[in-house]
Amino acid sequence: MTDFRRVTDHLAVSPQITPADVAEAKARGFTTLINNRPDGEAPDQPTSAQIEQAAREAGLAYIHIPVRGLPPTPEQVEQTRAAIEGSEGPVLAFCRTGTRCINLWSMGERQAGRDRDELLKLGADAGYDLSGALAG
Repeated sequence: MTDFRRVTDHLAVSPQITPADVAEAKARGFTTLINNRPDGEAPDQPTSAQIEQAAREAGLAYIHIPVRGLPPTPEQVEQTRAAIEGSEGPVLAFCRTGTRCINLWSMGERQAGRDRDELLKLGADAGYDLSGALAG
């Protein structure tokens, strides 16, 4: 089973998925996939185009916001926030480990005024330490 980690009712994050995992994402109710991983980061990773094709065939929206390392740019944070808010249903965001995805989300949520402690708890409940992303 793929490691889809629920963060909120509207968002889950995951390590790298494959085109075959897209059907599972669809079956689990996700309507949008966000890929935060640049192509070519690892030799065995599927390309964005391969995941996008599988998503389109499954009837899922697909958004590619590649992030190389942290911290992300303000534009990447805003693009991610807008994509999640604009989704018609639950979103699955993925990268190599899920860390970039949840960092992007938490930074956008914090900028929108969400409580830092609440975000830290949501991150911890999903298995991620957001203290670095939410420092200050």
